Amino acid sequence: MTNERREKIESVLSKRQNDLTVVLENVMDPHNISAVMRSCDAVGIQEIYVLNSKIPRHKKWGPRSSSSAAKWLTVQQFENTEECFIQLRTKYSTILTTHLSTDAVSLYQLDLTKPVALVFGNEHSGVSEEIIQLSDGNFIIPQVGMIRSLNISVACAVSLYEAFRQKQNAGHYKKQKLDAEDYSTLFSQWELNHE
Repeated sequence: MTNERREKIESVLSKRQNDLTVVLENVMDPHNISAVMRSCDAVGIQEIYVLNSKIPRHKKWGPRSSSSAAKWLTVQQFENTEECFIQLRTKYSTILTTHLSTDAVSLYQLDLTKPVALVFGNEHSGVSEEIIQLSDGNFIIPQVGMIRSLNISVACAVSLYEAFRQKQNAGHYKKQKLDAEDYSTLFSQWELNHE
């Protein structure tokens, strides 16, 4: 491995955030998932959750959308909602859904510096009622247009960059957040990846 590659891996791992994640519920288009993965990598998210409780498990992601982001992320796939949420609750104190409802708050009112999981739903029907009931609240991305929704990958990117802004202002990217064991494991895996 070249020194430049080692420095790149070390730099990226030192900024990985272990207290922010994305959950994709029954997202059908693998290209949407890949685009989300690319945004996750860009803001330093290491782990994402793909929940397929109503559709078949994805075998691969759309490679052109992700620019191979999947190989730099830890992707947890679940077919059971309860099992997914049990695991989420061990790491994230707050789980929020993107859902247009009377109790939904603006993305810009959220504190995204604490351990939080952001849930994005299916392209056609959004987040399921089951997930809404299991979550801690709902948020919306403010809009002023005629169409009151965004493509899932766009909505995710907008949300993640608000989290990035808040976490950067709070100094989260100035200190290593991965523990030594996770850092070492990922470093070893990434050494084997080829860009």
